[in-house]
Amino acid sequence: MLQVKHLLAEKGSDIYSVGPDAPVLDAIRTMADHYIGALLVMRGDELVGIVSERDYARKVILMGRHSNDTPVSEIMSPNVLTVGPDDTVETCMRLCTDRRVRHLPVVDSRKVVGVVSIGDLVKALISEQSTQIEQLQRYIAG
Repeated sequence: MLQVKHLLAEKGSDIYSVGPDAPVLDAIRTMADHYIGALLVMRGDELVGIVSERDYARKVILMGRHSNDTPVSEIMSPNVLTVGPDDTVETCMRLCTDRRVRHLPVVDSRKVVGVVSIGDLVKALISEQSTQIEQLQRYIAG
């Protein structure tokens, strides 16, 4: 069964983050530069929140705020759902579905070591299922 550590080994463990006092505009630029939908909000090595494009749309645009003078701390989600490197892809998918989140920071011994997205999880499940189907077809064919 695939674990989060296997996904990070394949995709890499790059962590993109922003400080809580940074303007939202900085966060949006960073997301655009890296083609990602969310950023971790970090104070040093401490994970204090997560901010997503969804947060931006709902808490800045729809509220009539300005991106350059609204700090990230005012729109971030402070209660971050995290997973560990030994958690399974299935566990992560269940969390994403049940809690309606798209990004899961990976924490090992209280240190952020990566992030997995719903896209990463779906890709891994499809790959795993394709492999199982091929093996079954070879077994049936003899």
